[in-house]
Amino acid sequence: METVVKHFSVLSTDELFAIYKLRVSVFVVEQNCPYQEVDDYDKVAYHVFFRDEAGLQGYLRVLPGGTVFPEPSIGRVIAVQRRCGVGSRLLALGIRTAKEKFGAGEIVIEAQTYAKPFYERAGFIQTSDEFLEDGIPHIEMRLKLD
Repeated sequence: METVVKHFSVLSTDELFAIYKLRVSVFVVEQNCPYQEVDDYDKVAYHVFFRDEAGLQGYLRVLPGGTVFPEPSIGRVIAVQRRCGVGSRLLALGIRTAKEKFGAGEIVIEAQTYAKPFYERAGFIQTSDEFLEDGIPHIEMRLKLD
């Protein structure tokens, strides 16, 4: 499986199409949640993904501080095959990317509540009460880095 870390400005049109196709299939169609999935934050993000001959196998984006939060953040985390370690490897790469590209000392996320244990395994700690984002329960979580 190939690992790719690219800023929006250097993504190919085919890569961008594959990313949007996967994100919409999961976050809009699968979760039955109509919302504006493609947003302007994509333009300042690093897009981190795994791909093989079958296409994208995992994806997330890393945003600089000052976009969604004062701190760098990670979002749109997707593993095509779930519960097989791809998501954990992808998240670790996203954390490393936030440190390398944005000098992150802390990372903030808004996690779907059901995924709390996944993020806790990576060291994230819940820092808010549950809230609804586009009709889906979420929590804010933070990871302090060395």
